Amino acid sequence: MLYILEDAINGILMGSIYGLAALGLTLIFGVLKVINFAHGSLLMVSMYVAYWTITLSGLHPYVALVIVVPIMFVFGYFLQDIVIKPIFKAEKNVREPITVIIVTTGVWYILDNLTLLIFGPQYRTLQDNPLRGKMLEIGEFMLSVPKLWGFGAAVLTTLAVYLFLQKTDTGRAIRATSLDREAASLMGINAYKIYNLAFGIGTATAGVAAVTLVPFNNVFPTVGVLFDIKCFIIVVLGGLGSIGGALLGGIIIGLIESIAPQFMAATWAEAIVYGLFLLVLFVKPAGLFGVKNDW
Repeated sequence: MLYILEDAINGILMGSIYGLAALGLTLIFGVLKVINFAHGSLLMVSMYVAYWTITLSGLHPYVALVIVVPIMFVFGYFLQDIVIKPIFKAEKNVREPITVIIVTTGVWYILDNLTLLIFGPQYRTLQDNPLRGKMLEIGEFMLSVPKLWGFGAAVLTTLAVYLFLQKTDTGRAIRATSLDREAASLMGINAYKIYNLAFGIGTATAGVAAVTLVPFNNVFPTVGVLFDIKCFIIVVLGGLGSIGGALLGGIIIGLIESIAPQFMAATWAEAIVYGLFLLVLFVKPAGLFGVKNDW
């Protein structure tokens, strides 16, 4: 019983990091109303930025947040402004332009292959990592310290994004644009600037997730694909556009991946995740925690 409880706790910790990785995806969908297929690649780029920042500067992995997050915000802001905004302008009468999905898929392949070309296929891990293998012993439980930090970062980031959207003028403008782009424009809100900001914030949250992952996860050009699939499942489970739902959806996935292998083959754990994904799509397409006008 103790082993199951320990696995459950570690599943919650890892699941919160999954939710943090998915937070940017659900934020971008909530505002732009399109699925960003390049989100996993943006997470991969964030991990490389975090890796090289820590390696070259010698900073503590979590101190690197002050460098990684602004870099990824700027990267996401201008990616939206240069690559995606022209499509919205060309299809301004279309609520959810399908062309954006095609373009983000192209960005996904370009980023992955460009990274492969520049850095090669090697798996990279942090050298002189003060957090490698570090465990916290609480009674009979052994908990991963990097994952504990990741849990704290996930909760704080989710809360910060939620409060930003609810309590600031810019956040209200983002919510207004997500609900009705035309009405927001009539009120003087520059919808395209809001899209840039939302994409930048979504990419910055991927930067936070990357910093929490790098201390215990390998960095390689296709690492984003592994998390991309989980992020899409989490967004559907938690609710499309639901900020809190992303964190809760991630925890659900983490619990299944952690506890199910205790009773069955690990491959069946993946089957349960995909089965739950399909069930939610059939029964509650808005997601477990998604509601109309969730923001």
